[in-house]
Amino acid sequence: MRVAMCSCEQLRIRLSGQLLGVGVCHCLACQRRTGSVFATLASFAAPFEIIGSANHFTRTGDQGSVFTFFFCPHCGTNLFHQEEGEVDSIAVAVGGFADPDFSAPDVTTYDVRRHRWLTLASDITVFERDPD
Repeated sequence: MRVAMCSCEQLRIRLSGQLLGVGVCHCLACQRRTGSVFATLASFAAPFEIIGSANHFTRTGDQGSVFTFFFCPHCGTNLFHQEEGEVDSIAVAVGGFADPDFSAPDVTTYDVRRHRWLTLASDITVFERDPD
């Protein structure tokens, strides 16, 4: 079991399901959402348990998928998100685990938006845009 939490520790997600993969997204929406030049996300299979209260923001991706992002109403940490219709999995911000030994990303999306000074591991699978 793994637990990720927001900065003030009010919002947590307890994950019992399998780690499905870790990815980096460089799309402009993720850059704005995180305040960083990319988002690093870990996808987990169900089951998972959300503890605490969360606000949410929903947006439509470039290819029409609808994503709902959940964040702490107290400290503002964007901790996890779900894609509409994907009830058996959830994506969690890797930073929420505060674990420097967490698995490295195996895929990067929207590489076309990657800041050119940012170098990634040579064995990572690269998609210029969203692979779906």
